[in-house]
Amino acid sequence: MSVVLPEAESLPLAGVFDCEGPRMSAEEKAFFKDADPWGFIVFHRHCETADALRAHCEELRACVGRDDAPILIDQEGGRVIRMKPPAFPVHPPPAVFGDLWRLDPAKAKQAARLNAYLLARMTSDCGVTVNCVPMLDVPQPDADAVVIGDRAIAKHPDIIAALGLEVAEGTLEGGALPVIKHLPGHGRSLCDSHDALPLVSARKEDLRAADFAPFKALNNVTLGMTAHIVYEAYDRERCATLSPVVIEDVIRGEIGFDGLLMSDDLKMKALDAPFDALARDSLDAGCDIVLCCNFTLEEKKRALKGLRDLEGKAAARAAAALGQLRAPERSDTSAAYERLKMLIKPALA
Repeated sequence: MSVVLPEAESLPLAGVFDCEGPRMSAEEKAFFKDADPWGFIVFHRHCETADALRAHCEELRACVGRDDAPILIDQEGGRVIRMKPPAFPVHPPPAVFGDLWRLDPAKAKQAARLNAYLLARMTSDCGVTVNCVPMLDVPQPDADAVVIGDRAIAKHPDIIAALGLEVAEGTLEGGALPVIKHLPGHGRSLCDSHDALPLVSARKEDLRAADFAPFKALNNVTLGMTAHIVYEAYDRERCATLSPVVIEDVIRGEIGFDGLLMSDDLKMKALDAPFDALARDSLDAGCDIVLCCNFTLEEKKRALKGLRDLEGKAAARAAAALGQLRAPERSDTSAAYERLKMLIKPALA
């Protein structure tokens, strides 16, 4: 595929930021205009209403002067949502589609795709163009129930891959870009990386057979996100986000993912270093983009010292991802919601 890269003087920064409040402050506006990050991410405080979110997205893009600046969200359905009722429709947790698979695989595929389409329509209608789904982590019996639980699509790698593909395709149809996460697999974590650094001691053979399999099956998705997890079989010292070994040998090598690789949030407690060092080390390890979520303005400025322009292969990957965006027909979705309700009804019984 031929990809046109931006001119050198207009290269954005290899980072993603958000605003501390519901809208940009004057200080944040000045910072973003000067830093020119590749994109932004939104949280519940930015999503009180559809109009508020839409206006916020417009302001963010105007600030950096790029109409195609990506804006990300975690809108999985279930308990991981930023766009919440009553302003926005309720969507089921991903595990519902795995439950439906046991009853009717064909309906499960239809439902997963339709659900992802409706999630993407909900986000893209408001200006948010990247939804961080599907989560392809394969849950293990002793894994942390909070970080995984019903966020996992299913328990078997093949089913996760099959339904994950439907989610990715439905997301694109709805006008947003999908993100496979958390590479190379979060399903064995015994703790939440928001709170502590998980250590996985599984053998390479076991990781390849289960954890890596759904990601390998969907390795042509153009966006992916790392896990802040130490995989002792590959690198005993550094988590995947900071490990050149895991990124080069596993994510790029064994899994074969060549899309734009972004870090998980650098503010998670699994990471313990100054933000400029974390940003620099993530990029040096092989991440293309780093996520700086819920940073104060001073923390943003600190992270900026470790960031660099998005260029080379990373810029090509970013252009390829954004090149997949298609505006959907802005039709009424009420009939589609009724169809989704009927499709998943057996799994909720």
